[in-house]
Amino acid sequence: MVSVVIVAVIAPLLGQSHQVQPLPPVGSKAPVAGYTVRHVYPHDPRAFTQGIEYRDGAFYEGTGLNGQSTLRRVELTTGKVLQQVPLAPEYFGEGITTWGDTILQLTWQSQLGFVYDRNTFKQLRTFKYTGEGWGLTHNTTQLIMSDGSASLRFLDPKTLTETRRVLVTDAGIIIRELNELEWVDGEIYANVWQTNFIARISPSSGRVLGWIDLTGLLSPEERRAGADVLNGIAYDAAGKRLFVTGKLWPKVFEIGLVVNPKSQIPNPKPQ
Repeated sequence: MVSVVIVAVIAPLLGQSHQVQPLPPVGSKAPVAGYTVRHVYPHDPRAFTQGIEYRDGAFYEGTGLNGQSTLRRVELTTGKVLQQVPLAPEYFGEGITTWGDTILQLTWQSQLGFVYDRNTFKQLRTFKYTGEGWGLTHNTTQLIMSDGSASLRFLDPKTLTETRRVLVTDAGIIIRELNELEWVDGEIYANVWQTNFIARISPSSGRVLGWIDLTGLLSPEERRAGADVLNGIAYDAAGKRLFVTGKLWPKVFEIGLVVNPKSQIPNPKPQ
């Protein structure tokens, strides 16, 4: 979602401070997985990543910030931008997902989404929603949207209207600031903003089924060089490959999950 820098500027003006919720929450019995890094790919460090998706061998990305927001098709192995379309400067781009021959993209506070032809990136239509837009994904029958709260919205892919919501909780505690989303083998994976955690969520109940701790994925040197928060999940269902990245990160990581977080291994060289 919005960057830490933006929050640091806005919060004092509102007389508020932003507190990151501790994860997993106290009392959680959901398992916590660590990770191994299988491959590292280059990523445009100027891309304020709001959503990524792997579909039919293509890697798509939506980026944010007013005047810099884009929809992109990227060559995964090199990080090269093969195709892109900019959003008008008044729009702050957010999450993306594919649906059939289209790509959908949210905006942050404009309450407006865009539908593009997946091949040409020609804008086909727009759609409206209330509140903010953060992350977007889909299963076989519905679109799933986050809005920065602890709720996930389910949308009809034809009408793009909301059909239901679920509240995401763990140990009775609501999990706020759900960000980028991805559908992975019947579960919803969600970045939790300003944390190193991905929540694995039941789409029927909203209960957190497990956590993925990605602490240490990006080196301290790369973070000091200007990288922002972890945000970006894509899944290659055919190849069973899970990709993650972040805003202004110089790398996309293909990771495997391990039960014991202490089993993390050093990052290999980029491929």
